Amino acid sequence: MELAFDVVCIGAGVCGEAVASELAGAGLSLALVEERLVGGECPYWGGVPTKAMLRCAEVAAEAVRAGELAARRLLIELDFARVAARTSRLARGWDDAAAAHALEEAGATLVRGRGVLAAPGLVEVDGTRLRARRAVVICCGTAPELPPVRGFADVDPWTSREAVMANELPRSLTVLGGSVVGVELAQAFRRLGARVTLVEGGSGLLPHEEPEAGAALRWHLEAEGMTVLTGTQAVAAEPVRRGVRLSLRGGRQVTSARLLVATERRPQLGGFALAEAGVDLQGGFVRVDSRTLRAAEGIYAGGDVTGLGASAPLARHHGQVIGARLRGEDRLADHRAVPRVAFTDPEVASVGLTERAARERLGALRVVTVDAAASVRGSVHGFRSGLIKLVADPGRGVLVGATVVCPRASELISSLALAVRAELPLALLAETLQPLPTFARALQGALARAAA
Repeated sequence: MELAFDVVCIGAGVCGEAVASELAGAGLSLALVEERLVGGECPYWGGVPTKAMLRCAEVAAEAVRAGELAARRLLIELDFARVAARTSRLARGWDDAAAAHALEEAGATLVRGRGVLAAPGLVEVDGTRLRARRAVVICCGTAPELPPVRGFADVDPWTSREAVMANELPRSLTVLGGSVVGVELAQAFRRLGARVTLVEGGSGLLPHEEPEAGAALRWHLEAEGMTVLTGTQAVAAEPVRRGVRLSLRGGRQVTSARLLVATERRPQLGGFALAEAGVDLQGGFVRVDSRTLRAAEGIYAGGDVTGLGASAPLARHHGQVIGARLRGEDRLADHRAVPRVAFTDPEVASVGLTERAARERLGALRVVTVDAAASVRGSVHGFRSGLIKLVADPGRGVLVGATVVCPRASELISSLALAVRAELPLALLAETLQPLPTFARALQGALARAAA
């Protein structure tokens, strides 16, 4: 059977939903193909459930901290079943009925199953052929991918999906991978009562961010009783009576009740006729023009599958740009100031270029680094070991990158993202008054040094 639509979108996650919203009422027929849940990774396995777990863990940790700041006697009994129930509720019980209904109300046709690009302008879904008269949009996202470690098939490791759907707390957990997903889940499970060992193959945590940020976060994780191992690779895994034994390069072994693998995510593009359609890959991701998001004649791609970034706001931006272009507008994507956040405690938020990337691109820089904890708000909050790092272009007098490690850094980064995108003068930023005592006030002092 073959059905014809103006646009066929492979993936009904955040990007696909944004395409549907942009095309609603535009007179273009749209089919969205989804093999899992409408809404994608963020509401069911990513941003929403992990932050729900982190919030529960944060409240528990703050209750313990009351012993330092305000309480003489304290009794806390953690109930992981309540955490799991709240996580499930906020993840919609892993039920996409409401999201699917919203798509159909917007005029889109939802097709359940795994869609593959079979030929230019043709998508196949379990024997059904969907012909795209105007364009195919590839926005099927990414999925957790296990690294090629001997024995993984025998130990039934968790990925982030199984971790957020867990109903019982493992007594101990080894987390392999120190990027955002790994550090977030590691801290959540540690604070909820599990013994946690975090293993990262790179030299530090959050390897794509400033090294100072990873170092500051490591201090906090270790202060909470977590074992953090960096610069070491997993070479084998095997089941043992107490759970899983992970062997590391150099001979060290770590045994825990559960193993959580949070290393890489990759697009699942097996069976796609990419070469025949003129689509190229770069590092396993769909190569697109970063401004138009065009992958080939009649083909667009957006969201995680492009390798341009992995966040729901960016995926939505891509969907909006693609939808607008399909309507005939000359809208362009902008990647200059995409915020990046690890919702740990303290949070790690960044935007723009790291110091290393900026030196490679610009050469001369002005870099300012201060401890966010060395502020009035840091003292009031009882906070230690933070970071504010600003990377500026002295020739133009503008900010090109920023990293903040402190409580609620995710809220501070918004103003810095605006500064980077709009190229606001450093002098203006430094003269903008901030309330006292806040971490934003410490940021104002750092901006004044960058503008000097």
